[in-house]
Amino acid sequence: MDDQLTTSGLAAEAPSILPDTKKAGVGIHFASLPGVYGIGGIGDSALSFIDKLVEMDIHVWQFLPTGPTAYGDSPYQPLSAFAGNEMLIGIEPLIRLGLLNTGEAEGLTGLSTGYVDYGQLIPKKHALLNRAAERFSSVADAGLQKAYKEFLELHGDLWLNDYAVYRILKSMHDERPWPEWDRSFVHRDPAAMQQVEASHRRAIENIRIIQFLFDQQWQSLRQYARENDILLFGDMPIYIALDSADAWAHPEILMIDEDGRPSHIAGVPPDYFSEDGQLWGNPLYDWSYHESNGYQWWIERIQHATAQMDLVRIDHFRGFEAFWSIEFGAATARDGKWIPGPGAALFDAMKEALGTLPIVAEDLGVITPEVDALRHRYNMPGMKVLQFEVGDPAFDLSGIDENCVCYTGTHDNDTTVGWFNGGNGDIRSEPEIIDTRKNALKVTGGKAETIHLDMIRLSFISQARLAIVPMQDFLGLGSNARLNTPGTTSNNWRWRVKEEQLSPEFCKSVSDLIEETARS
Repeated sequence: MDDQLTTSGLAAEAPSILPDTKKAGVGIHFASLPGVYGIGGIGDSALSFIDKLVEMDIHVWQFLPTGPTAYGDSPYQPLSAFAGNEMLIGIEPLIRLGLLNTGEAEGLTGLSTGYVDYGQLIPKKHALLNRAAERFSSVADAGLQKAYKEFLELHGDLWLNDYAVYRILKSMHDERPWPEWDRSFVHRDPAAMQQVEASHRRAIENIRIIQFLFDQQWQSLRQYARENDILLFGDMPIYIALDSADAWAHPEILMIDEDGRPSHIAGVPPDYFSEDGQLWGNPLYDWSYHESNGYQWWIERIQHATAQMDLVRIDHFRGFEAFWSIEFGAATARDGKWIPGPGAALFDAMKEALGTLPIVAEDLGVITPEVDALRHRYNMPGMKVLQFEVGDPAFDLSGIDENCVCYTGTHDNDTTVGWFNGGNGDIRSEPEIIDTRKNALKVTGGKAETIHLDMIRLSFISQARLAIVPMQDFLGLGSNARLNTPGTTSNNWRWRVKEEQLSPEFCKSVSDLIEETARS
């Protein structure tokens, strides 16, 4: 599917998308931000956090995918590759617009500020958002009404209309995945679709309005970030969920039959995170179909992402060169096989259509020379995660290339303190944990009590143009602050930072460290 890759010439022609000088960044999802309404978000809590970033002298904010979540609350299994997660909409801007009043939002103020209680949050916030949408036509001023019409013209036929109907049908079927719906809706029978659109016209319109409100708040966030010299660094799963508006509306882009049943699914072989590999369950792409229409869906997906973000990390980049295919119904990911991906043809098509591709490649795991060649062909930055690197006695910090993003850990790792101590669910043996501790202390020249700061300093003094540190590591938190444990489906994505943790003293300590390591 791909011609032989060469790296000479092409990489040299494409400048790095990373900042020209070494910068520091933070990794924290919007849901984890402080706030009184049960969850962080893209409204006032995000704008306030940008003020904190300015105090800390941090210029890049990396966050997780922002699509609407479903079972397990995972941002990596969104219900749409284009829609925004309505749970991240800020309440305060809706109050200022007159779409809600303070008293109506009090039902959210009793929720925890230390973690996200999705079971309590979701029904309460959905009710509020629908109330705001119901009032939109009578409360919104002429300028906002005009912006809404423009939003519909831009996004309606591309994804918004299908997404709104999909959410209605999903609700009608008790939130079950679309392959389990009534057959007429699975197959998008024209008469059935016309009937549901007519009988649920108001509810469909509310979903469109809620997506518009998300977009309005996002544009305000991006503008404020630009004014404060903050780059927004997003994250994109390579695969879409089977239970998504995209799969339902465009089954042709996937290797699934007419009833939505995949023959093979995605995952990865056994690795650091799991002895049995990871069985993601996503349907695989029909790359032959994508090739036949010039990769138009992917072009639209990247164009949509880059309209929202300055940089986009694509998760599991190696899947573009070759992907792990597991037979549907398998109990684990052990017995899969590598299948060639689209390779350079996909990125050539995107580059021709969009120009510069602000893509960071997540190139962790089993990486072959062919994967490296594909990344180098477009001069895409890769990743280095120090938790994976410093345990190797042969680790050499000078081997970290400047055109990469260096992390202490990611959302899938334990916190640095938890990793150093060996937290719950650690698949390393006790001797391996002890050896890693010894190597980490030797490489950093630090001590156990300050390992989080020593690892941060190590990432900051590397040659990497960009060093990203999870907020939990800046704060020196242990395993109880871990955001996600791969291979598990409960108790993830819940951690939140508290307002008092982001004190002026804390912000200054981060700023001092950034200045000390010449990343200001």
